[in-house]
Amino acid sequence: VQLQAFGGGLVQPGGSLRLSCTASERTFSNCDVAWFRQAPGKEREFVAAISWGGGTTWYGDSTEGRVTCSRDNDLNTVWLQMNDLRPEDTAVYYCTAGYGWSRDANMMHYWGKGTQVTVSS
Repeated sequence: VQLQAFGGGLVQPGGSLRLSCTASERTFSNCDVAWFRQAPGKEREFVAAISWGGGTTWYGDSTEGRVTCSRDNDLNTVWLQMNDLRPEDTAVYYCTAGYGWSRDANMMHYWGKGTQVTVSS
């Protein structure tokens, strides 16, 4: 499964961004999807995950309450809506997929190129 994440950019503190993750393969709709982020000099961090059917979501401690993960399998797309962004949210965001998901990024099977999110005034 080849993934592509996009939608990053520069946003002011308190602003919002919506990241998208798409795949060309229909098998994407059978995969759980997890978002991770990595800031310079820091460990990769779990952000959010969504079950293959979209009925269940999970969120990381540092982003819970400010992000929402959703998907539309007809469009083969997963979104990560991020609100009330803070400078500490600055990172490269990656979408990953697999048959099952984990908060451990090393366990995710499919990876896309990341998209840069920068929160700064």
